Amino acid sequence: MKNRSIFAVINLKKRKVELMKKVYPKDYIIQNLGECKIKSPVVVNYFTSDSRRLLLKNYLDYSDSLKNKTFKDKGDIPLSVEVAGPRDKIFFDPSKTKAAIVTCGGLCPGINDVIRAIVMEFHHRYGVRNIIGIKYGFQGLIPSYGHEIIELTPEIVENIHREGGSILSSSRGQQNVGEMVDALVRMNVNILFCIGGDGTMRAAERITEEITKRQLSISLIGIPKTIDNDLNFVQKTFGFDTAIAESVKAIACAHTEAKGAPMGIGLVKIMGRLSGQIAVGAALAQNDVNFVLIPEVPFQLDGENGLLRALEKRLKERKHCVILVAEGAGQELMRNDHTAKETDASGNIRLLDIGIFLKTKIEEYFKKIGIEINLKYIDPSYMIRSVPASASDCIYCSALGKYAVHAGMAGKTGMLVCLMKDEYVHLPIRAVTSGKQIDPAGNLWMRVLESTGQPQTLADN
Repeated sequence: MKNRSIFAVINLKKRKVELMKKVYPKDYIIQNLGECKIKSPVVVNYFTSDSRRLLLKNYLDYSDSLKNKTFKDKGDIPLSVEVAGPRDKIFFDPSKTKAAIVTCGGLCPGINDVIRAIVMEFHHRYGVRNIIGIKYGFQGLIPSYGHEIIELTPEIVENIHREGGSILSSSRGQQNVGEMVDALVRMNVNILFCIGGDGTMRAAERITEEITKRQLSISLIGIPKTIDNDLNFVQKTFGFDTAIAESVKAIACAHTEAKGAPMGIGLVKIMGRLSGQIAVGAALAQNDVNFVLIPEVPFQLDGENGLLRALEKRLKERKHCVILVAEGAGQELMRNDHTAKETDASGNIRLLDIGIFLKTKIEEYFKKIGIEINLKYIDPSYMIRSVPASASDCIYCSALGKYAVHAGMAGKTGMLVCLMKDEYVHLPIRAVTSGKQIDPAGNLWMRVLESTGQPQTLADN
């Protein structure tokens, strides 16, 4: 039987092919509400033109595809995306503009930084004074919930970047799109900023479609928030740097605990539903991890090459060990045909707890072979999600907020602002989906194997 890690590589390639079909529409032209006729009040030495575009692909691997026009958009130019920045002419009159901000999904470091940047940019650069915050996610747009609407001013947001979470709070779950658009119309909202993850962006796309169907002049700008850093095309999502920095602290504690007792094991579980981006980044940042387990690389517990046998060898040689596992790893080990698949309010499949599962299996294994171990289990996930953003994330969030305002005032809609190839760009919401994963045959995973010293595979042939 072929090695399971080989299957992982094959499956990853299949997923990439599937994603190519989804994320290569005919063009990447951003939807506009209408012609921009108002001179921008923003005082800068430069303005960005809509014609300034960033190539999606720049490797020679794609040269044949380019010749065959596989990756070309309308006009026979290579697929490209619009570069973000202030426009010389804008669509909305600042003196009559009303903006709203909503935060959805799980908490993530940097949400308050984005909110603050949006409010400050509107107030100080565009002179927009009417900015409101929608409380508790999309629920705040549904009258039956009765959630309050709050005014956002520079005085209110001045110090919120020093706090974790979201001053607007959040919620999960789908809401009626028609009711949400009705609420925007009642409140005379011109620009809606949606800060959220994959589910939020899907909802934002449906809201945009409803707005377009009604021929309303309401701009919707998305700011992607997923701490797992697993969105295609997006170079980095905000909160990711903070997550790695906080994960490193947990790993350091686990390492101290492991060395502090004979046959000590530090087991740390961190975020990563479908992608091991945080686990890989944290392992490389803190070279004290001996085993990294991620969703992209299946592993076995039993067998001569399984995790338990490899762990036994490590403990006999070094007397201590640190294991870092992403929450989405090893799900196939815990599920069977009779395991019920539950979903959360956002429609995501509820993961089984790989941390508790591993803790139990490791303790059972060593008890069976007569070796006493000292295992400490650490799950810092919600602590990581709730902390204030790190310095690098603060810088990033500030830029995202500013560029989002520029896009909204220019009448762009159905799009999100993100970083791609060190450029801030506009992407249609429909083009961005979760799916970015660690390649088990790539350089990044190779560096993890070199750093940890773990076997290339934790499975029998």
